[in-house]
Amino acid sequence: MDENSTWQKLAAEFLGTAFLVFVGVGSVPALAIARGDGPFTGGDLGFISLSFATIVVVTVYVFGYISGNHINPAVTLGLAVTGKFPWKSVPGYLIAQVLGATAGAFAIVGVLGMRASELGLGVAAFDPEVVSIPQALFAEFIGTFLLVFAVFGVIHRKAAPGWAGLAIGLVVFAAIIPVAPATGASINPARTTGPMIVQSILGGDVAWEQYWVYILAEVLGGIVAALLFGAISKTQADKTGLKTALTEEKANA
Repeated sequence: MDENSTWQKLAAEFLGTAFLVFVGVGSVPALAIARGDGPFTGGDLGFISLSFATIVVVTVYVFGYISGNHINPAVTLGLAVTGKFPWKSVPGYLIAQVLGATAGAFAIVGVLGMRASELGLGVAAFDPEVVSIPQALFAEFIGTFLLVFAVFGVIHRKAAPGWAGLAIGLVVFAAIIPVAPATGASINPARTTGPMIVQSILGGDVAWEQYWVYILAEVLGGIVAALLFGAISKTQADKTGLKTALTEEKANA
């Protein structure tokens, strides 16, 4: 049987999320160290977006055939809600993703030193004096929505084969550009959680009071995107296939 075991899938989710956080989130303090006292510029935003995009492309092609390369609880929950992923596997995936994000954040400090923590460790946060809670909620919701909607599009049975990694990487790049100035564009509950845990352990400042904003917006964004894509993409063939599958399942029960 050519299917990976549960531990292999969880290991892939752990490593994939760790890679995402180390490279993507790690680019934030890395650029801060590189520019020194210089101001944050559009060029910095572009490089951060590119860092996230490129590592996502890599993980899709490296881990996609093992675990599906969710590396994002919003993707996992979206797949589960639409029946494309078993609910019994959800807890394991979510735990692996959060642990991977935490390991990735520790790796940032291991490479860049405590200076990375002093510079914020790339923890997602928003300035409440500039960005209101409704605005932050919408920013993270729309960013996650775009990502998950694109994921569902590229895994659809009619999608062009072989382009999933590039398409998902590009939508990550595109979504970060307009969302990051508002909330840091986490668009991933694991990416939100891991760096916050590590920054707290290291004694850095963490706005835990904003945590619920990110998690709520990201989870809702993923679920709504999954349901909406299913609603607009489903054809009679999909409905017939679902009925056939249910009939076969009852017959085998």
